[in-house]
Amino acid sequence: MLQVSDVVVEPYNAVLAGHQLVDLSDETFVIDNEALYDICYRTLKLSNPTYGDLNHLVSATMSGVTTCLRFPGQLNADLRKLGTNLVPFPRLHFFVPGFSPLSSRGVQAYRSYSVHDLTQQMFDVRNLMAACDPRRGKYLTVATLFRGRVSIKEVDEEMLNIQNKNSAHFVEWIPSNIKTAVCDVPPRGMRMAVTFIGNNTAIQEIFRRIGEQYSMMYRRKAFVHWYTAEGMDESEFVEADSDLNDLINEYQQFQDIEH
Repeated sequence: MLQVSDVVVEPYNAVLAGHQLVDLSDETFVIDNEALYDICYRTLKLSNPTYGDLNHLVSATMSGVTTCLRFPGQLNADLRKLGTNLVPFPRLHFFVPGFSPLSSRGVQAYRSYSVHDLTQQMFDVRNLMAACDPRRGKYLTVATLFRGRVSIKEVDEEMLNIQNKNSAHFVEWIPSNIKTAVCDVPPRGMRMAVTFIGNNTAIQEIFRRIGEQYSMMYRRKAFVHWYTAEGMDESEFVEADSDLNDLINEYQQFQDIEH
């Protein structure tokens, strides 16, 4: 099994941080090393990826998220507008980001892609930066941020097409839940690219995995003294665990709503 972190208390840090992010953050972009390594090995065919390779993927994705703040576009969306469109309920603001086309550091995308190609790729689980499978959940909302000389009409047609073909993977009770933005300036070395942001109930898979690791450690009170010695109270561990379970249940509840 691939060791994606050498920090032994990572489950504690993730759950304790998540507890704060639920209440104090408006939008949280979930990126995890497992998904990044997966992209490096399977898609980019890198035999020995470094943190530089992982950071390249993260920077490409987050650059896409903030591109409308920095460049003009035919159809712009700032972070506030994204939040309005992507967050149906205040606590459910944990997003799965993705990017297409994926390329290695220092390698330019040698082929040109159509809007159709990019749309197919960005909804592919292999292009997502968080290790969960959206096909096992449902999309509450989606935002797609295209960069380059793109026809808005073509983008709208592709979005409608993907929603019609995959209607089972979108909740029915949020109308027109795919939002698009188009920025005229492409990323360096590319003619066209797209950043994907999905609010999908399958994100609970990540929370469940972390929660199980957290519970295993906390049951044995492993390393708890590191935190209490810094002034934390043990009740904060219980509270954070409870909050994570509540969040998982909320995502599941909204996944199960039929209409």
